[in-house]
Order: sequence, then C-alpha cells, then structure tokens
Amino acid sequence: MAIDPICKMEVSEETAQYKSEYKGKTYYFCAPGCKKKFDENPDQYAKESEE
Repeated sequence: MAIDPICKMEVSEETAQYKSEYKGKTYYFCAPGCKKKFDENPDQYAKESEE
C-alpha cells in the first residue's frame, strides 16, 4: 500500500486511479483533488512524504 502524500490515506498501488510521477518516483492518490493539489506543488509534498 502507498500513502497519499496529501491526506495520508492508504492507497493500493494496483488499483489507484490517480498517480503522478515526480523525480522518478510514483505517487498515488485517493482522489483527483489530492492529485491536483500535489501537481500544483509537488516539491513541497514529495519532501514531506520522505520525512
């Protein structure tokens, strides 16, 4: 399971409908709103998800 970097919800990598690629890593989202928020500022959320 992946963790949505926006809302911290668990998302199945196999069934996730919303994904973004950033710096060679795939991020998975529970909903289009979370994906949109990530895509608007991926650097901020990518750093937070690594902590």
